[in-house]
Amino acid sequence: MNFESHVQMMKYRVLKEVAKLAIASKLEQEKNDIPKKIVAGPKATFRCCIHKEQAIIGERVKLAMGESLKSNSIIEVIDIACDECPIQRFVVTEACRGCLAHKCSKVCPVEAIYYIGQKAYIDTNKCVECGKCKSVCPYNAISDVKRPCIKACHADALSMDQNKKAVIDEEKCIQCGACVYQCPFGAIMDKSYIVEVVEILKQSKRDNTQRVYAVMAPSISSQFTYAKIGQVVSGIKKLGFHNVVEAALGADIIAYYESKEFAETIDNKKIVTSSCCPAFVNYIKKSYPQFIENISESVSPMIAISRLIKATDPKAKVVFIGPCISKKAEIKQKDLTDATDIVITFEELLALFDAMNINLEECEEGVLDNASFFGRIFARSGGVSEAIRHVVQEEKMDIPFNPKICDGLIECDKALKMLRANRLKENFIEGMACQGGCIGGPASLSHGPKDKKEVDEYGSLALETGVKESIRVMNLKGIELKRKKV
Repeated sequence: MNFESHVQMMKYRVLKEVAKLAIASKLEQEKNDIPKKIVAGPKATFRCCIHKEQAIIGERVKLAMGESLKSNSIIEVIDIACDECPIQRFVVTEACRGCLAHKCSKVCPVEAIYYIGQKAYIDTNKCVECGKCKSVCPYNAISDVKRPCIKACHADALSMDQNKKAVIDEEKCIQCGACVYQCPFGAIMDKSYIVEVVEILKQSKRDNTQRVYAVMAPSISSQFTYAKIGQVVSGIKKLGFHNVVEAALGADIIAYYESKEFAETIDNKKIVTSSCCPAFVNYIKKSYPQFIENISESVSPMIAISRLIKATDPKAKVVFIGPCISKKAEIKQKDLTDATDIVITFEELLALFDAMNINLEECEEGVLDNASFFGRIFARSGGVSEAIRHVVQEEKMDIPFNPKICDGLIECDKALKMLRANRLKENFIEGMACQGGCIGGPASLSHGPKDKKEVDEYGSLALETGVKESIRVMNLKGIELKRKKV
């Protein structure tokens, strides 16, 4: 596996070592040895000294074990790693005319602006990056260069404290994970539940009290490009999973159910938003709470298929595998704790494969064929709308379906602003927090531009071409597909 950056490689190495020790039942005894194994020295390679490097790895080990550093949030800042960002956010440029008004210094709350030869300068030791000076400068002479993590966070949940450390505002954070991927120093990381997966797999092997199912996200089509999807399926079963089920089958269920829901609400001229992306749903709840009632009552495809699996097999434990960090937060919601047991990412799946010495290229090609074309294209932007339109047409629903497809959180925000201003022409908002949809998830194995055609090609391999054909044999009676009121 060729890693895109040193940060991604370091994250993988920590996850792999934690998984190996968990598999050998030696994690508690030997976890403190992991930093020295990964950073053996004697010279430092990415920080000022080997001791700091090992300390950072030690913090990463805790998060890889699912432990908390200072909060119960899925995403945490590793303080000791957050000190190398060289960017001074606000800088006075040559456009400064040395005006007499001195609005910039008068508005500064910490007296960080001083003058030499009539030109303004900013004392970086005092500056708290509030931006007030920039907002009042009549010449627009103060530039604003945001730090990578702040620039990546379109929910405006990241800021800097007095020590220049990143701080996450939990009241605004939607757990999308954009900051995790974009931080060039690896100072922000998502908690991993890879140890929990190892433990339930070990227990399922010891006795017959449970069977562990893997629910695979349809964005698998853009991952593990060095192997075939069927080989990935076989590799997952070699890890000890009882079976591998497509989350796309849950997408088929939700496409059908959400279409019916849409048909029922259209008479009230109510604009409905999709509910499959938990980060988008959280964004509405935290930034546009007046539109909570507009969110589709349907659960996400992950929750739908997990509940179906458990209704079919009382011994089932369900592990979702995908590129999404916000899914880790979704399953902890009070109304959803009965469905998916654990969420891991494609990064963590790779670490599990290598920890157990499973070479995917040597695996026989298994089968993953239990979803339709439309369920599989949920992985890309526009897929949800195409699936619902398909159902509307197939069921001959005499209703107008006019979706607004939002590719990324910026577009989601624009659509919600239009809705707030009563200027949205469309009657359905498909919201995806990640650029490109789920295929652009923060825990993908690669983060370059994704070809949506890959998802469509994967969808075209489905045995069932339509949603109704895919779900016709399923007994959905008694399966709760609505979000519970808590």
